[in-house]
Amino acid sequence: MVVIIMGVSGAGKTTVGKALAASLGWRFLDADDLHPRSNVAKMSAGVPLTDEDRWPWLDLVRGQLQTALERGEDLVLASSALKRTYRDRLEVDPKQTRWVYLNAPRAVLASRLGKRHGHFMPPSLLDSQLATLEVPTQALEVDVSPPPPEVVARIREGLNL
Repeated sequence: MVVIIMGVSGAGKTTVGKALAASLGWRFLDADDLHPRSNVAKMSAGVPLTDEDRWPWLDLVRGQLQTALERGEDLVLASSALKRTYRDRLEVDPKQTRWVYLNAPRAVLASRLGKRHGHFMPPSLLDSQLATLEVPTQALEVDVSPPPPEVVARIREGLNL
């Protein structure tokens, strides 16, 4: 099974995803680690990615998901997956994929981004991500204002894991 943790920058995808994977004994993959250098450079410069920038990256992530499912490996993936078309591109097997949408008020997201260091995604791109976000209808929506262990517990309960 694959659980995809999605949401805008600052929602806690990596933190929650790692904690969820650890609690389940599953492998964790951060889609940010698969971005080509050109995408990282663009975002680091405060320039939002275009769909054309994203397609090759999404295909690479999809390949990782497909390989995991073919091997029978359980996986937690952290990925922004902001648009429906991106989520459709990532979904290798709907029967083996569960989506979790991490949601928080803009002020919480901005505060988190302001405190984050060493990440290529600058706080200035938050509004761009929020404008791009198409809120999923087929995902477990979880408020990430509480501490990560509570968020993980809500995800496990909501997905019966």
